[in-house]
Amino acid sequence: MLKRISHTFIHVLDQDEALDFYVGKLGMVVHTDADLGVMRFLTVNFPDQPDVELVLMAPGPPAYDDTTAAQIRELVTKGAASGGMIFETDDCRGTYESLRAAGVEFTQEPTERFYGTDCALRDPFGNPLRFTQPPDGPIVVPSAEATADAT
Repeated sequence: MLKRISHTFIHVLDQDEALDFYVGKLGMVVHTDADLGVMRFLTVNFPDQPDVELVLMAPGPPAYDDTTAAQIRELVTKGAASGGMIFETDDCRGTYESLRAAGVEFTQEPTERFYGTDCALRDPFGNPLRFTQPPDGPIVVPSAEATADAT
């Protein structure tokens, strides 16, 4: 029986540049950095969450042939190679300000939503990322009518 997610993958064009961003700016730590000969298996995680690893995967052999790897690299630069990722924070606005000061570029400023306060950014390769501060109380999902009225 399946019981949890242990790894999730995100395509990056340069693993060292990815380390600079995910470790140096977002505060993750290196979990595994292994030269497997045919590829570098590189994972990071948050210090308080060592059981969930983010694999920083460079498109190429052995997972992909050269043609497919080139197509994935093109999609990454368009921000279309992954569905993205959402991180949780205790202070969305404070995290936004500190990351902005560190040179992280955002695509959306912190915004209040029914599920909390969140904002959007892209990693150096174009992958869409968000981080969210959950609300203090329970999440109340608005009705479809209320959502349609807000647009």
